Amino acid sequence: MKRRELLKLAGLTAALLTTTAMLAGGAHAQDKKWKIGFSQVTTIEPWRAQFNKDILAEAAKHPELELIITDGEDKTEKQVADVENLIRQEVDALLVSPKESAGLTGVVQQAIDAKIPVFVLDRNVETNDYTQFVGGDNKLIGRAAGEYAVELLGGKGKAAGNVVEIWGGMGTQPAHDRHDGFHEFTDKEPGIKYLLDQQSGDWKQDQAYNIMATALRNNEKIDLVYGHNDPMAYGAYLAAKDVGREKDIKFIGIDGLPNEGVQLVANGELTATFTYVTPGAEGLRQAIKFLNGEKVEKTITLPTQKITKENAAQILKDNGL
Repeated sequence: MKRRELLKLAGLTAALLTTTAMLAGGAHAQDKKWKIGFSQVTTIEPWRAQFNKDILAEAAKHPELELIITDGEDKTEKQVADVENLIRQEVDALLVSPKESAGLTGVVQQAIDAKIPVFVLDRNVETNDYTQFVGGDNKLIGRAAGEYAVELLGGKGKAAGNVVEIWGGMGTQPAHDRHDGFHEFTDKEPGIKYLLDQQSGDWKQDQAYNIMATALRNNEKIDLVYGHNDPMAYGAYLAAKDVGREKDIKFIGIDGLPNEGVQLVANGELTATFTYVTPGAEGLRQAIKFLNGEKVEKTITLPTQKITKENAAQILKDNGL
């Protein structure tokens, strides 16, 4: 099965799992102690599919819980409507992973005003009134990627090369943090040249492919690609491969899912990726902890790890792949 087909299958699987979770929760709602709503932005992206699998696996450990998962279908207006519906259902806690920080702030504030504890996952909103944020430190991950890019391009004080950076969604804080962290290292190197001006692939492989295809037509020499996630880094790789230039370029991504980014590194298609752990399981654990009267921290930061050819095989083995 081709990789493009596998990615589509991952999205379909996540959608089916989401539907199953909603139906199962509704069937036994009268036996549940807590009703928790989770507003997911999309189930199409592989990282989001894993996100849903992780939260469902955690929910299965808690028979006292009714978990309602909604799919925003990658549309801010749909996700806003989903959260409004969860508020009307009077959920005991709300978990939300926004498509856009600003776009979801208003409806998150509505939930807060309705005295619903809100747990923001992965991408933040423009209010500090939520109960807790759970996610990776995207600026830290960006710094790690930038430091490694400098190493790949010749080392500190000597790094040189043409870099293509493919942004995630321009309206999301993770994209800005991954950009800012990366540039903290690369901007110190006068030999590094950036070929694009804030081109957004919206976290999607096909859009990154198109951006990279244009960059390849317009530039005879590209030394490194930094994609804000693995699907976009892989889309850039495919564009380069289609014109026979993939061996001349280093590709760095972020997410590090075992069956996606780690496999791509092991295959030699990506040079490196950095793990961005999904916050679903931890977010649900924290919500249950809060509902049971325990104190929770305002922010929980999940760890990251650099994955290269040196450790990719072991990570795959550890995950049964």
